[in-house]
Amino acid sequence: MYLHLGLDKVIRVDDIIGIFDLENTTASSSNITNSFLSKATSDGIVENVCTDLPKSFVLCLKDGARRVYITQIAPSTILKRISNKYKGLL
Repeated sequence: MYLHLGLDKVIRVDDIIGIFDLENTTASSSNITNSFLSKATSDGIVENVCTDLPKSFVLCLKDGARRVYITQIAPSTILKRISNKYKGLL
């Protein structure tokens, strides 16, 4: 199954490790997430796939390579789309 994240970026659902809310995870008290995103950006593994205010980031692992996608889609919407795709398979 595939998931559209924005700006013509489609990923395999099986490659998703985590879906994170940017507002909650990048609060001033969340130094770990901020450090992770800074390191990921400096490593060149972050891809911005939104044209509007970003709401979440999706961490993926494909063939041993990590990738972080910044998207304007809310985490709840992403989860709903995944649930709808797998509904008949669960």
